[in-house]
Amino acid sequence: MKYFFKWKTLQFIVFLSCIVCSLDSYSQGCVAIRHFSCTSGNHLDSNLMQTGDIQIGVSYRYFKSFRHFRGTHEEPDRISNNTEVINHSHSWDFIMTYGLSERWYANMVIPTVINTRSSLYEHGRQERYTTFSRGLADIRVGAGFWLFEPVSHVNGNIAIGFGVKIPSGNYNASDIFYNVGPDGSPQTRPVDQSIQPGDGGFGFAIDIQFYQKIADKLFAYGGGFYLFNPRNINGIRTFRETLSPILQNEAIMSVPDQFALRAGMGYDFGGYWGTSLGLRFEGVTVEDVIGKSEGFRRPGNVLSIDPGLSFMKGNFNLNLNVPIALRRERPQSLTDLETQESTGQFRQGDAAFADYLINIGIAYRFKKRDKDEINYQVN
Repeated sequence: MKYFFKWKTLQFIVFLSCIVCSLDSYSQGCVAIRHFSCTSGNHLDSNLMQTGDIQIGVSYRYFKSFRHFRGTHEEPDRISNNTEVINHSHSWDFIMTYGLSERWYANMVIPTVINTRSSLYEHGRQERYTTFSRGLADIRVGAGFWLFEPVSHVNGNIAIGFGVKIPSGNYNASDIFYNVGPDGSPQTRPVDQSIQPGDGGFGFAIDIQFYQKIADKLFAYGGGFYLFNPRNINGIRTFRETLSPILQNEAIMSVPDQFALRAGMGYDFGGYWGTSLGLRFEGVTVEDVIGKSEGFRRPGNVLSIDPGLSFMKGNFNLNLNVPIALRRERPQSLTDLETQESTGQFRQGDAAFADYLINIGIAYRFKKRDKDEINYQVN
């Protein structure tokens, strides 16, 4: 029965679920090895879940990466001379969350992707062709825990999550590359790391989220995650060493860590609508926290302004976020530094980034009513 007395305030927390560790994915453009979101799938609306409640949802993400950066410097000539690499990424997360108790919850995230990549340099630098990948990505299973009892701490709470990433996605997706075989013939090769559905490594992640009421209808939020990928390389050839002898260190794909951080403010308009505005910082690390960091990776990070809009009615919620990039950086990778040391010449690879992302999420909670709630509604 106490759950119902807090309903109006608790319901506002639902719209913040589109912000911290939400259904949408992290990382932009070629910096992203693949689609990825919080391993444990933490959502602020999980504090509405009681024992036996089930929430199902799906989210969609799209981006087009095409702006090339070395460090924080953009290379606009890549677009003007038609040598830019263009990635189109479509991804869907199917997620189910189960209320183990009023504070504990568990879930599973099943991601799928469709990616295309258009380039010149991967096809003999003569003609622009497109490679393609699709299918199941890396499944995540995890759990989360609210530090404080949600109903009695409706104005602020902290959740900690943890989970495991299973290498269920294909990390050797292949397509036809033109003008690269003997006498300029086509060859079937693994597609670029940025559009591989999976990375080939078991991983584990930790994440944290919080919200705090600031004033009437105004909340602060924050959180983030870190994905640990202990595996060094996955054994898949990149063929980058065929582009130049100095790229021998990049002949095999690495399995890198990823991270994301978010913070901002959310406001309830009353009724069914809410909005949010914050910042997010995300990317792929230069080195892994655990294990070696050999092979080829594109490290990078993006700072974005992250506006959001949410509609909620009863157990249904719909959200839209459109992060817009403010700062993009492609730092030197370990293979850049190793090549620089061996050749005596400065080297810094580039990466293509998107201007913005489109994230749309839909979720519905199937509530298991208890005796107190039934009696409350009858009375």
